[in-house]
Amino acid sequence: MHAVVTGTSRGIGKELVKQLRETGYEVTGTSRDHSSGVKLDVSDPGQQARFAAQIKGRPVDLLVCNAGVYIDKAMGLEDYSAEVWTKTLAANVTGVFLTVQAMLPNLRLAEAPKIAILSSQMASHSRAPGGSYAYRASKAAALNIGRNLATDLKPEGIAVGIYHPGWVQTDMGGYDGEITVQESVSGLINEFDILTLDTTGCFHTWDGRIHPY
Repeated sequence: MHAVVTGTSRGIGKELVKQLRETGYEVTGTSRDHSSGVKLDVSDPGQQARFAAQIKGRPVDLLVCNAGVYIDKAMGLEDYSAEVWTKTLAANVTGVFLTVQAMLPNLRLAEAPKIAILSSQMASHSRAPGGSYAYRASKAAALNIGRNLATDLKPEGIAVGIYHPGWVQTDMGGYDGEITVQESVSGLINEFDILTLDTTGCFHTWDGRIHPY
């Protein structure tokens, strides 16, 4: 079994590589700065093409779209610039789509391929506490991409799940988070394991609860 995980230099991505390997996966990790695995800026079409060429012909049983940024954490309304929006949407939205697009030939070679997209509870339209506009919008878009991919890829036998990893104690989530990165990743991997075509398009929390859209 072969898994590809984006954004593996730290936090959830790094722990995903560790725990997936412990469960028996061969894992290819990517990071923007080449600090772990293959160098890949998920928003760069050229790098996506080069990565796809590197693993051409190798089945990918599980693709985890984890790479992302949270630039506008605690940012005031007046502090937003076009650059904040551009960088956030490029990594968190365009990057997800380009990664799936690049890996489709590899996914099609697997027997029961799965795509896991890490979104957030901040994507939910049922929660609107204010702030973090770019991040919230980007994670809502990632959720929407996942839901529509699930529809389009189901006839090909590719299941797609979208997940809220919890409020995790990482650099991105902050160290007041409710759960450790180990707890989050353990739960996420269980969710990946039980994802099927019957549940494709699901938006679940790390511990298996259905999250409102």
